[in-house]
Amino acid sequence: MRWNLRMKAAERGIWKSTEFRRQLADAGLEISAGKMSALWTGTPTTIRLDDLDVICAVLDCGPEELLIREPEKVAARRPQQVAEARPAQVLTPRWGRNRSLPPA
Repeated sequence: MRWNLRMKAAERGIWKSTEFRRQLADAGLEISAGKMSALWTGTPTTIRLDDLDVICAVLDCGPEELLIREPEKVAARRPQQVAEARPAQVLTPRWGRNRSLPPA
């Protein structure tokens, strides 16, 4: 996923994180300067859905405009198929035979 906050903010004429932070506070979301910096400059590892809802309301957008899918990165993470695949090992159940006895 690519975080698209700054582009959406720029489309709304918001160029500074302090201005965006003020608008979020006006909408009822108080964000610390450190958290605002992390949201503004990088991709957050987590974000509360309530916070995302307020951010979307302030920017007049949907979450799909802030979180851009990158399917090529997902495809790159998949393990490559092995050229010579090993045959699947067949396991046969032991229906109760050859069990060890409980301790005496």
